[in-house]
Amino acid sequence: MHRIYSPAQNISGNKIIIENKDQVHHAKNVLRLKENEEIMIFDDKGNEYYSILEESSPKGMVFRIKKKKDSIPNLSKVKLTVACAIPKDSRMDKIIDKLTQIGVDRIIPLETERVVVRLDKHKRILKQERWKKIALNASQQSQRNTLPILEPVKNMEEVITNARAYDLKLIPTLEGKREGLKDVIVKNKPKNILVFIGPEGDFTPDELKLAKKSGCIPVSLGNSVLRVETAAVAVASFIRLYYENR
Repeated sequence: MHRIYSPAQNISGNKIIIENKDQVHHAKNVLRLKENEEIMIFDDKGNEYYSILEESSPKGMVFRIKKKKDSIPNLSKVKLTVACAIPKDSRMDKIIDKLTQIGVDRIIPLETERVVVRLDKHKRILKQERWKKIALNASQQSQRNTLPILEPVKNMEEVITNARAYDLKLIPTLEGKREGLKDVIVKNKPKNILVFIGPEGDFTPDELKLAKKSGCIPVSLGNSVLRVETAAVAVASFIRLYYENR
């Protein structure tokens, strides 16, 4: 069954009204949803609604709820946050898409010292809106019940300052003494993980020093030098699969 998203504020009684033009376009022109057809709608609280399209107009769509499936408490064995350096071109779009599909809970676009892309205030706002749309579409496609939290662009110091809630902080790097990713996870048995993904020039010595001082553990991703998007997807996939198969 096809799925689309609606903010909880648009749900009242047994009706759901969707007026967001992107969502309306997706339902009409991509899913080709017709009146009286059934669809699954999920909200930002993890609830699901088996719904029937009652009315459709250029301004929006009205659905009637047949059955509500309340949100199930998050039974995931680990919460995963990825703070990823912003690569050149549009590769961050692909990173947001893939991390959302994998099931990452929180994504932080990261501006490190060696990042080539520098976004001014206006471009940050535009990128944030674009990335939110990408995360929404990826959530619908992968049938997630919740949207990932997509934070504004931050630097290393900002992320580290707010990292006390994590019981394991990892920083893959090519330099210095490093531990194996699996070994660190097995040893620490974390419930809330933060992973830093650096730019293709790696983190600077000062950034690594700051990270290690805050409790980040340097880890190795093998002998190959990975591109940013490859490293982000590889780490997130490994952690998710490791916990799902335990």
